[in-house]
Amino acid sequence: MKKFVLSLLLMAVILPSILAANLNVIDDNEDKVMVDGLTYPVTFNIQVHNNGISDEFRFYNLVGFTMEPAGYVQIENGQTRNVTINVYPIEGLDYLGYYSLPYGIEGRMDANTDYLGELRFKIVSIKDALEVGAETIDPESQTMTIYLKNKENFNFNNMSVQFSSPFFQRQETITLTPREKKTYTIQLNKEDFKSLMAGYYTLNARVSVDNKKETVEGIISFAEKDIVTSLQKDEGTIINTKVIRKTNEGNIVANTQTVMKLNIISRLFTTISPQPDLVERQGVDVFYTWNRQLKPGEYLDIEVKTNWLFPVIAILFILAIVILALVYTKTYVQLNKKVSFVRAKGGEFALKVTVTVRAKEYVEKVSVIDRLPPLTKIYEKFGGEQPVRVNDKSGRIEWVFDKMNPGETRVLHYIIYSKVGVLGKFALPSATAIYERDGEIKETTSNKAFFIAEQTSQKSE
Repeated sequence: MKKFVLSLLLMAVILPSILAANLNVIDDNEDKVMVDGLTYPVTFNIQVHNNGISDEFRFYNLVGFTMEPAGYVQIENGQTRNVTINVYPIEGLDYLGYYSLPYGIEGRMDANTDYLGELRFKIVSIKDALEVGAETIDPESQTMTIYLKNKENFNFNNMSVQFSSPFFQRQETITLTPREKKTYTIQLNKEDFKSLMAGYYTLNARVSVDNKKETVEGIISFAEKDIVTSLQKDEGTIINTKVIRKTNEGNIVANTQTVMKLNIISRLFTTISPQPDLVERQGVDVFYTWNRQLKPGEYLDIEVKTNWLFPVIAILFILAIVILALVYTKTYVQLNKKVSFVRAKGGEFALKVTVTVRAKEYVEKVSVIDRLPPLTKIYEKFGGEQPVRVNDKSGRIEWVFDKMNPGETRVLHYIIYSKVGVLGKFALPSATAIYERDGEIKETTSNKAFFIAEQTSQKSE
C-alpha cells in the first residue's frame, strides 16, 4: 500500500514534466488573494518558454473558473513570453482558505506542448481581510484615534465604511491599497460616554464594497480614571442657600464623603436635603456627614438652606396667596350702575337707570342681566341698546352681545316707575354680567345703586 501511494506521488511530480516537454513554465503563486463575494479577479503573471515549434496556446481549467486570456496566445519557437492570467470568482463556491486551482496550457498544433500546473491563492471574506481598532481612550481626553487596516494583497476601491461605538459615530468612503493602514482622529463629546464604566467596548466598522456588506469588529479600551469633582455655591445673606455638588467624572464607581458644620442656633432655622447619613454634635457645633457611592456620570447635590426671617416669609407667603387670588378672580368686564330722578307726566315716582358695560379684554358671549326693585315697573321704551328679554313678572331684563373688544363700552338705559310714593333711601339691586373668556365662563357684578327721596328735594347716589 505504501509503495502504491509513493508511486502516485512520483507520477504527480513527473507527469507535468513529461506532458510539457516542450514548455518551460514559471508560475507566479506568491501572495495571491481572492475576496469572497466580490467580482475582482486574482491576477497571475507567468513566464512561458516555448522549446517546440511556433504555436498558439490557450489557458484553461476544468473546475469552472473564468480565466483570461480567453483565446489563444501566440508563442514563437524559442520565445519566452510573459502572460497575465486573470482568474475570476466562481459563483456558489463556499470555501475560505488556501486554494489550488489545476490549470492547463494547450497548443493548437503540437500536443507535446501541453502543460499542467497549479495556480494557488487564498480566498478570504471582507471581514477577515480588514482589521479595525483604536487607541486606548483616556476619559479626560477630547480626541481618540481609530484605524482601518487592509491585511491582504488586495485593492479595496471606493469602500463605504460606517464606524460605530458607544463613544462616536462616523461615516467614511475610502480606498485601501494592499497592506495599507489608515487612521482617523475622532472628536469626542464627554456627554456621550459620561455614564460608561471603564473596560472594553466593541468598535464596529460596517463595510460596503460593490453591494457586498459585512461588519468588521474591533476593540476599544476605556482606561480607568477615578475623578470626583466638587462644586460649591453660596448665595444670599438673610436667606442663605449653600449647594454642594459632588460629580463622578471618572469611569469607575467612586466612594465620596461630604462633611458640613452648623452651629446649634443656625440649625434651628436650617433645612437640609437629602438627609445626612450621620449627625454628630461637638460642643456648640453640629457636623453632618454624607457617604455615597457614585457611578460614572452620577452626581450628588446637597442643599442647605438657612432662613432667618420665617415671619417675613410667612407674610410674603400670605401676600403671594392674596395676589394669586386677585389674579385668579380678575374681572375682564367692568359694570357701573347709577340712577337719576325722572319727572313723570302722571306724577308717578320714576327713575332712569344707567348701566355702563366696559370690556377690559376681549370677551365673547356677553350677557348683562339686571333686576327691578319690588313695587316697580319698567317703561317699555328703551334708549340705546335694546334688551333681548324683558320679564315683567320676574322683574328681569337681559341684554346680549356676541363679543366686546378691549376698551369697548356699551351704555344701557331704561326707566322704572312706581305708583307708590317713595320717601327715604331707595335701593336697586346689582346688575350681573356673564361672559366667556378663553373658553372659560366668568361673572362680574356691578355696584348697588341708591336713591334718596326727600319731601323738599331728591338726589341719587
